[in-house]
Amino acid sequence: MKNKLLNWSRMRSLWLLHLYAGSGCNGCDIELLAALTPRYDVERFGIKLVGSPRHADVLAVTGGVTKAMAERLRRIYEQMPEPKFVIAIGTCAMSAGIFSGSYNVVGGVDKVIPVDVYVPGCPPRPEAIIQGFAILMEKIRKGEYDE
Repeated sequence: MKNKLLNWSRMRSLWLLHLYAGSGCNGCDIELLAALTPRYDVERFGIKLVGSPRHADVLAVTGGVTKAMAERLRRIYEQMPEPKFVIAIGTCAMSAGIFSGSYNVVGGVDKVIPVDVYVPGCPPRPEAIIQGFAILMEKIRKGEYDE
């Protein structure tokens, strides 16, 4: 019963930290911020944007990971309290997209930290990003994460 209550409360109050990982066009950033506006209103699901990794439950990463950002991304991830979740938003965050094979690009986010949900698209629409959050919320409800 305790785990069900904890999972329900985690699912209903996701605090989000947005991080741009270094390569890309910023289209995914714009779409993520559009999902946070009153038109799409993700706050109705309990999703709130925060400015510190120490307060965040969810790390939303956009853009392919560059060599300069890889260590910073890992450090930010380690600063987040447990349980922590990662959403890779866009093709670049998933696989480095058109920047794959570039001299300064490590690859997708999963090359550096574990990813819970992938949101495909270049850039993904706000509805797709909200669907990604819904998938994460369902995983939390079912308890499909390591604590």
